[in-house]
Amino acid sequence: MKPFEYAVSYVVFADNKVEGSADDKILLVTRPSTDKNLPNAVGLPAGNVMPTETMQEAVLRSGKQKLGVNLDIVGFLGRGNLEREHCILHMEQFLCTTNDTPDVGQQQPSDGNKITLYQACHWGSMDELRAAAEGSSLCSRLCLNKYTGATYCT
Repeated sequence: MKPFEYAVSYVVFADNKVEGSADDKILLVTRPSTDKNLPNAVGLPAGNVMPTETMQEAVLRSGKQKLGVNLDIVGFLGRGNLEREHCILHMEQFLCTTNDTPDVGQQQPSDGNKITLYQACHWGSMDELRAAAEGSSLCSRLCLNKYTGATYCT
């Protein structure tokens, strides 16, 4: 049996909306061209869960580390699994707000832990997640399932 890897992703609506819809702008990131699973994909911010942290702690660390923002978790959106070549990815997705301006120039490589450094971030449409969801982006699938009624397998 393949081992599990644990990850989180988060949806942040523009203007700090807590009750967003598929028509609202959300925070999107562009993964690096060297990414093994999703090169250059536009998706949601996400991060691995370190062995000593909870899912919620991973969200807060990831926001600070990858986007230079302090996040407030305001809700749980869903969870899913995706089989990859060497593991089964288990992801939980959260709804967050922030009063800070996201900036990938603020990324802080960690103390030996592998993190994905994003190329860019912007406020965009959920439609921009469709290409990644049709690939192997679990965070995009979870978001589109929740907000658009799409039925991507998770």
